Amino acid sequence: GTSISINCAHPNIQISDTIIWYRQLPGRGPELLVFSLKQSKDLQDPPGRLSVAADRRSSALWLSRPRHGDAAVYYCALGD
Repeated sequence: GTSISINCAHPNIQISDTIIWYRQLPGRGPELLVFSLKQSKDLQDPPGRLSVAADRRSSALWLSRPRHGDAAVYYCALGD
């Protein structure tokens, strides 16, 4: 399949904020996918990568091989 990238802007991020990505599959509660203070991270399930901009004002969740089972609502959030 084709890879996809989901972008998130967080221009007012504070120095102590953690970038968090969740997804919510149909009929399920939200599940944590990945979180990071500032570094980019690889994902195992689903396969992909979280990329964080150098200034931390945006991030992107890249899914390398999305499948039908990855159809969901994806959320990014900031936490401290």
